[in-house]
Amino acid sequence: MLKDFVHLIQCKIKRLREAEDFKTNLRNQVIKSALFLLGVVAFVKCVTTFVPQAVSVSSTINGRELPIYCVETDEKKVALSFDAAWGNEDTQRILEILAKHNIHVTFFATGGWVESYPDDVKAILDAGHDLGNHSENHKNMSQLSNDEKEQEIMKVHDKVKNLTGYEMFLFRPPYGDYDNDVIKTATKCGYYPIQWDVDSLDWKDYGVDSIISTVCTNKHLGNGSIILCHNGAKYTADALDTLITNIKGQGYEIVPVSELIYRDGYHMNAEGRQIKDK
Repeated sequence: MLKDFVHLIQCKIKRLREAEDFKTNLRNQVIKSALFLLGVVAFVKCVTTFVPQAVSVSSTINGRELPIYCVETDEKKVALSFDAAWGNEDTQRILEILAKHNIHVTFFATGGWVESYPDDVKAILDAGHDLGNHSENHKNMSQLSNDEKEQEIMKVHDKVKNLTGYEMFLFRPPYGDYDNDVIKTATKCGYYPIQWDVDSLDWKDYGVDSIISTVCTNKHLGNGSIILCHNGAKYTADALDTLITNIKGQGYEIVPVSELIYRDGYHMNAEGRQIKDK
C-alpha cells in the first residue's frame, strides 16, 4: 500500500511539473508572438514613412493642369533658359558669354543631346547653371501614353544622374506641348513643369536684331518672366551679349529658373503665373 501511495504522489508531482512546463512554454510563445507582431507593425510603419512623395508642382485651374509660365514677384528678376535638343556648335561660346556677365541660366536638355555631348552637360553643371529635363526624344508628349510619357522623362533623368550624379527637377515639354496627363506625370516623377512667357523666336532665324527686339520689347517681359532661347539656333550666340546687356539695362537681374520659382506654398492663376501663398 505504501508503495502505491508513493507512486500516486510521484504521478501528481509529474503532472504538476508538466503543467508548469506547459504554462512556461505558453507564456514564451505568447511573448514571441507579441514581439513578432510589434516587429511587423514597426516594419510597415517604416516602409510607409519612407515612400518617396511626388513633388506638388502645379494647380488645377478650371479642370486644367498648368505648368509654370512665369512667377509673381516684386523683385526685378527674370529667368533666361535655353532648350538643348540639337547641335552644340555654340554651346561653349554661350557659356563664355554667360560667364563674362556673371549670370546663371537654365539649360533644358534632351536625352539625345546628353548622349551626344556629355562634356557639354558636365560643363553646364560645373559652371553653376541649372540643367533641366527636355524629354528623351523630343516628341509631342500629349500624344503619348502615360507610360510612354514617364519613360520620356525618366530615361534622360537617369542618363544625367549616371553621368553627373545630378538629380534634375525642372521639366520643359518639347514644343511646349502638354495636357493634364503630361503635367501629372511630370509631377509624379518629381518635376516642376516649366513653360515660358517670353519667346525669343530665335528658332525662326530672323536674325540678331529680331531676337533682341522680340525679347526686350515684349509686352510680357516683367518681374518673374521666363525667357525661352535655344542653344542651337543660328543667331542666338551672336545676339546673347547684347540681349543680356539690354535686359540688365532695364533693371532686371537674370537668374536660373530654380532661383525664380517657388518650391512650395504657392498656387497658380489661369495664365500659368505662379503666386506665393500668403
